[in-house]
Amino acid sequence: MSVVVVPGFGRQDSAAKQQERQNLEMGILEKEGGIKVSLISLHGLIRSNQPELGRDSDTGGQVKYVLELAKELSEQPNVRDVELLTRQIIDDKIDDDYAQLEEEICPHAKIVRIPFGPKRYLAKEKLWPYIEHFVDQTLVHFRRTGLPDVIHGHYADAGLAGAQMARLLHIPFIFTGHSLGRVKKQRLSLGNMDDEKRAKLERRYHFATRVEAEEIALETASMVVTSTNQEVEQQYELYDHYQPDRMEVIPPGVDLSNFAPVDKSWTPSPIADDLKRFLNEPDKPMILTMARPDERKNLGKLVEVYGESEQLQELANLVLVMGGRDDLRELPKAQQRIIKDILYQIDKYDLYGKVAYPKAHGPDEVPDIYRLATTTKGVFINPALTEPFGLTLLEAGATGLPIVATNDGGPRDIIGHCDNGLLIDPLDNEAIEHALLRTLTEPDQWQEWSQAGIEGTRKHYSWSNHARRYLRDLNDILENSPTPSLLDSKVRSRRLPEFDRLIVTDLDNTLTGDPEALAEFNEIIRDREDIGFGIATGRRLDSAMELIEELGLPRPDVMDTDAGTQLHYGDKLTPDLSWRKQIGHAWKPGEIREILDKLPGMYLQEESHLSEYKISYEIDLKEAPSVTKIRRMLRQAGLQAKVVLSLDMYLDILPVRGGSELSMRHLLWKWGFSPENVLVAGDSGNDAGMLLGRTLGVVVGNHAKELNKLRKRPRVYFAKAAHARGVLEGMSYYQFLDNIVIPNDQVDS
Repeated sequence: MSVVVVPGFGRQDSAAKQQERQNLEMGILEKEGGIKVSLISLHGLIRSNQPELGRDSDTGGQVKYVLELAKELSEQPNVRDVELLTRQIIDDKIDDDYAQLEEEICPHAKIVRIPFGPKRYLAKEKLWPYIEHFVDQTLVHFRRTGLPDVIHGHYADAGLAGAQMARLLHIPFIFTGHSLGRVKKQRLSLGNMDDEKRAKLERRYHFATRVEAEEIALETASMVVTSTNQEVEQQYELYDHYQPDRMEVIPPGVDLSNFAPVDKSWTPSPIADDLKRFLNEPDKPMILTMARPDERKNLGKLVEVYGESEQLQELANLVLVMGGRDDLRELPKAQQRIIKDILYQIDKYDLYGKVAYPKAHGPDEVPDIYRLATTTKGVFINPALTEPFGLTLLEAGATGLPIVATNDGGPRDIIGHCDNGLLIDPLDNEAIEHALLRTLTEPDQWQEWSQAGIEGTRKHYSWSNHARRYLRDLNDILENSPTPSLLDSKVRSRRLPEFDRLIVTDLDNTLTGDPEALAEFNEIIRDREDIGFGIATGRRLDSAMELIEELGLPRPDVMDTDAGTQLHYGDKLTPDLSWRKQIGHAWKPGEIREILDKLPGMYLQEESHLSEYKISYEIDLKEAPSVTKIRRMLRQAGLQAKVVLSLDMYLDILPVRGGSELSMRHLLWKWGFSPENVLVAGDSGNDAGMLLGRTLGVVVGNHAKELNKLRKRPRVYFAKAAHARGVLEGMSYYQFLDNIVIPNDQVDS
């Protein structure tokens, strides 16, 4: 039997015993068969084989990160399965790989592509209208394959989706932001712009939506995985839900089997010949940078420094690996502008024969590019204006190539751990030149940095270390998380008795206001035994039942009252105990009222409008703080709550696990209803949640203006007719009484 020496234990152990002791420390083995992890990464072109990194701004480091994380987690003995949930894309402009519903990454890890939104490829800024559709489609997937033990969302879009599912399913949630909206907004200096420019950038980047998604993700997450201490202290600190005790700095790893130093068997790949086409003296040392053409990457500055330095031009070639392009004119305009600027500077400084900028390279050629630079005794530089982490720096270091990098974020930690290069101010031409010259002209220092990078990356930045730390922290979370009561993987598929489809509608101003149309609606509900009938209202149950009797409505099969915080069924109004069991999570009504009762323009409603899980105010918008400010006040006080404005005068404060969007999904999950067979109708803000997703939404013609924001959402029909006549119009639009059609399944984006 082989033995290994375990540092720190002072004795020899068998490999099996060492692993057993580690597993016992982890505690996760208490779960028979290990755990299942669902990673979510929605944008970019994600595939396991030959990922197209650098194809566009969405297909970069995050894609590589989640693929490597999935692979390494799946190889841990405590993990049963890892699934990477992303978006199915069917588009003639991209490879058919992205249309496959499943793809194996390695044993026990796979990509699962969820169809939602338009079939074509969309940039991340275009995905926001479809996030709720992803949630509903993923719930179908979970029902079919079983629930995971943890959900981990990557970036704001997946953070919002994962948080919603975690709240509904009571599953621990982990969040990794990768880049943050507030930080990007700051860096674009919106505060110094006029209103027109600010509005243009908001339309482009959807900062308000993105930041709110990140706040929801941070509020929900049991753990936030970050790459650097600076990310925690200077970036997440900008958020209302910044909670340092939930932040874990776990640096990502580098694929050490792929990014390794040159050995005796190595021969250059065809990329070497491609670079030679550009260079008069290809054997000179190489100043290498590898980044997509993005303004933040500061590539133009690097060319400027090289162009103004005769010493650098004499000593080395400059190699710019800037993703791939078939035709420059087909790139996004921002990328075209940067590449054209680089070409202009090459011409300005007459750098022909000294600068290489290949059009394309394969993912398998990337390690060889680093090795080529290493064999020439070159240097890798990352001159980005800001760098949250800097995976290319690890790749370069792992192959033995010294690095020069911006004094920001990840590079500080990497060079601090590995001591394999120099930090520079990315706006200081002289500092950049001096760092490059020192690396290229001091051979002993070059060799020292080269060896330090090889050793340091293996000590501090292996994916196996990342996975072990990740699982150690996850074990603590799982040990303190109750097992879902209703929503476990063994839940039977059940249905409300004999119903083929279901109508759920608001009461006030939706069914009320047109007695003739209401009578017609009542007749349809009474005549069609295959259609279930539900009410969703902000009223309390007793008040809602009084109005139902007054209106002569059929007895509802489902009562969703108190703004999505109470569920009852049938003639006997049987309470949904599983819903009631979870609704009170993090609910502190007394502390909420201490803050809000004393605000100007806020008037607590009568006792008859309040309930155990709903605090309601009448609000004077001229005097009261905005909804955004109220949310921020509560978050800064450490209070978790939903804030819902209706009709510009009624403000409801609800638990984070309440609201019509979650009560509706709970209802559908519990009883096995397909959203496509459920029509929901409403007129005001507290109906917005249930109108989103894959249900068939109807907004009546007399709706409040706060619902106008849903006009570009799929499966939300804005009726021309008001009140109950609008509901009937929506039923006709979807052909709800016959063979259901969905004309508005997509929207122009």
